[in-house]
Amino acid sequence: MSDSEKSAAAERAAQGRGAGRTSLKPLRLLVPYVMRYRGRALSALAALVVASLATLAVPVAVRRMIDNGFSGERALIDNYFTVMIGVVLVLALASALRFYLVTTLGERIVSDLREEVFAHLTRLSPSFFDRSQTGEMMSRLTADTTQIKSAVGASVSVALRNFFLFVGAGAMMVLTSAKLSLFVLAAIPVIVLPLVAFGRAVRQRSRQAQDSLADASAYAAETIGAVRTLQAFTSEGYAAKRFHGAVEAAFEAARQSTLSRSVLTAIAIFLIFASVVIVLWVGANDVLAGDMTPGRLSQFVLYAVFAAGGLGQLSEVWGEVQQASGAAERLFEILHVKPDVKAPANPVALPDQARAEVAFDNVRFFYPTRPEQAALDGVSFRIAPGEKVAIVGPSGAGKSTIFHLILRFYDPNVGRVTFDGVNIADTDPRDLRRHIALVPQESAIFAASVRDNIAFGKPDATDAEIERAADMAAATTFIRRLPNGFSTLIGERGVTLSGGQRQRIAIARAILRNAPLLLLDEATSSLDAESETLVQEALAHSMEGRTTLVIAHRLATVLSCDRIIVLDHGRIVEEGTHEQLTGTGGLYARLARLQFGVA
Repeated sequence: MSDSEKSAAAERAAQGRGAGRTSLKPLRLLVPYVMRYRGRALSALAALVVASLATLAVPVAVRRMIDNGFSGERALIDNYFTVMIGVVLVLALASALRFYLVTTLGERIVSDLREEVFAHLTRLSPSFFDRSQTGEMMSRLTADTTQIKSAVGASVSVALRNFFLFVGAGAMMVLTSAKLSLFVLAAIPVIVLPLVAFGRAVRQRSRQAQDSLADASAYAAETIGAVRTLQAFTSEGYAAKRFHGAVEAAFEAARQSTLSRSVLTAIAIFLIFASVVIVLWVGANDVLAGDMTPGRLSQFVLYAVFAAGGLGQLSEVWGEVQQASGAAERLFEILHVKPDVKAPANPVALPDQARAEVAFDNVRFFYPTRPEQAALDGVSFRIAPGEKVAIVGPSGAGKSTIFHLILRFYDPNVGRVTFDGVNIADTDPRDLRRHIALVPQESAIFAASVRDNIAFGKPDATDAEIERAADMAAATTFIRRLPNGFSTLIGERGVTLSGGQRQRIAIARAILRNAPLLLLDEATSSLDAESETLVQEALAHSMEGRTTLVIAHRLATVLSCDRIIVLDHGRIVEEGTHEQLTGTGGLYARLARLQFGVA
């Protein structure tokens, strides 16, 4: 299977809802993360072994006390109790150390995992997000990692402790009484088989519960992000009803998962302690017959209780580990998705001082979500260094797609796109994008200060550079009026700003980047007439010496360009200056009459 096929399969899994195979295999993928902190893990294991040994020493002390202490001197009893206090102290200290080490190890691993998943998500191609819900990805990043933290930081440790207790107590039971141990060994298959069978059901239903929770989270994120639209259309009741349905589905899936765990626990506890009762009955008869001392029977019963308790705890923890396995599976599905667009093995380096010559050569492109419809069909053009070109056309003509291909968010299905004569498919996308500044149609504003939002395009920019970019974008006046000026927090997606103010911050961000190629996707669409005039002057200044592509519907923007490319249904239908195109009576002339109000 090729890398692309493997990536496609992983992406389908990441977006799918299948329960998958019922195994703990996904948890093996956490081993490299644990090995980063092998010293802490080994220390925790050592503390766990010491605590287990201290626990296993208690029944021996009890046997000696019963058989010898009660018939001996008071000093002997005092010695036995002193030893037991010492054993309990060692047990307490070892258990505390184990708890600290294991819990912090779980926190550390989950922090690393969250960082890696987030970094990987930021590197995935836009085609992945075209088919994925942001809320679901957030659920995997938060809820699923929390589930793993619970397992790594607690459940696995408890499982190992109880496994050691079960094995150690089992061995001591054989040494104490081989006859009684045979009864216990006969019961083990009866106990273990239901654990395995129900464990599979627990993992499957846990995966379904996590998927249902992700659906509810995705809908909540989408709805809250558009809360103004929601309220404007008085759709609060509809949204609440739909979210109620998603939450109830998540609850039902969680209830089914909990039911499976409860049945598993009930069966395990009954079988385990029923076997202990039977063994105790046989042992009591041996004591009455004189074949066993009371102290030895007490020692065997304590070990049997330890073994039974350990196995019973394993049944509970097994369900939690199965849940964590389902969460790990969902997370690693994301990590196994490969970007559709990535750097080749030996990328061609672009010069630091790029000329920003852009060319399309017979480009044909289909969006992965619409493979039956060509977004661009046989598009060819060349933009000279420093040239200002407007791209015009009706909605859906393919204007923004040209920007997507230049930024190498996607690769063309046919043909090629070149930057300074280099096929961009042969370059590292990050190296290419370093030479490009973008002002999107929908301004991306982050929940940070104005200064941080502008500096997003150049994180190491000085305050003077940031303020100069804001001034060139005609944003300084309104920024100075904010409560804390450039330090004002502007809320998630810039909700405290108007559309025009958000767009001017986005323009300032692009100006600050100072890239040789400037892409303006209807950059002045949200500005009033006065602000548009100011920004047009600023953009005209920032365009000097730079190659500029502009998607625009406004006459002022189009008139400032050297050339106009007219798109319709993914094809170039006209090309020329404003004067040339208005005189031909074609599509541009019609758009000019409708949108610009010119003859």
